[in-house]
Amino acid sequence: MGSAFSARVSHHNNNKDGEYDCGSQSSSKPGLADIPESCISSLLMNFDPTDICKLAQVNRAFHRASSADFLWESKLPEGYKSLLNHVLGSLVDKCSGQMCLFMSAKSLKITGIDDRRYWNYIPTEESRFNYIAYLQQMWWVEILGELEFEFPRGTYSLCFRLQLGKPIKRLGRRVRNIDQVHGWGIKPVRFQLSTSDGQHSLSECYLNGPGEWAYYHFGDFVVDSSDGPTKIKFSLAQIDCTHTKGGLCIDCAFICPITGLSVALNGIPVLNGTNFKNWKERIMIVLGCLDLDHALRLDHPAALTYGSSNVDRIAYEK
Repeated sequence: MGSAFSARVSHHNNNKDGEYDCGSQSSSKPGLADIPESCISSLLMNFDPTDICKLAQVNRAFHRASSADFLWESKLPEGYKSLLNHVLGSLVDKCSGQMCLFMSAKSLKITGIDDRRYWNYIPTEESRFNYIAYLQQMWWVEILGELEFEFPRGTYSLCFRLQLGKPIKRLGRRVRNIDQVHGWGIKPVRFQLSTSDGQHSLSECYLNGPGEWAYYHFGDFVVDSSDGPTKIKFSLAQIDCTHTKGGLCIDCAFICPITGLSVALNGIPVLNGTNFKNWKERIMIVLGCLDLDHALRLDHPAALTYGSSNVDRIAYEK
């Protein structure tokens, strides 16, 4: 950091609170407790939040200095004031020190969500919001999302966390009921993304792999200036009314800065047998934003023949 400080202490007394008083009055020389709290707070601004919490245990002076408002405000992401206006519809996750947004199913506009013959909200521990939207059966499937937010400058990726199959508990174990999964292999789902400055993205994808949560990549957008809010609109649609669709779970929409994804790989915790849920979620987020989900989840398709269908050709071209 270019500077350092040291203190020579002749006596280390253990006080009644169990902490070492490095600035004891029995010593005629200055100690750590004699450093002004404002100086300590300014020094702590150069450390990560985890290190600040550790240094707060040095003594009372460090503990009080670590509580300074200006210290923690410097650790907040850009646009955090705008985020407070969306706290009910989104969450912030620490992803390599950058800001990521999660929008719950209830913050999305889902066609027919008020009719329990088609859609239901299901409580589950598998979602960070503790609930998901579940489609039983419907002809017209359309989900719209809209967000206006002051994004920091950078490139962002938008994904949906989806699953085919209803999560249930059987004999105390989590299982998937795929009896109602149908209609997703006939026509692809269309993903659309647009921004207030004229950016557009359009892609189509078949929903595969029933029984597993997956991140489906919508597209990317670029924020050139952080002076004002950026408005984005996105949609998921399968509106071919020649057949019904069912068995779809919607957890959330997810926006992550692409510039932080490579660093996010280094932030994935080591699998130790007790953190599988957190470990898997972080891996799926990174792979989903990098659009590598299908490359890892599906086997290589068979070679095309004269009898191959359109579905076979699309799968082979991927």
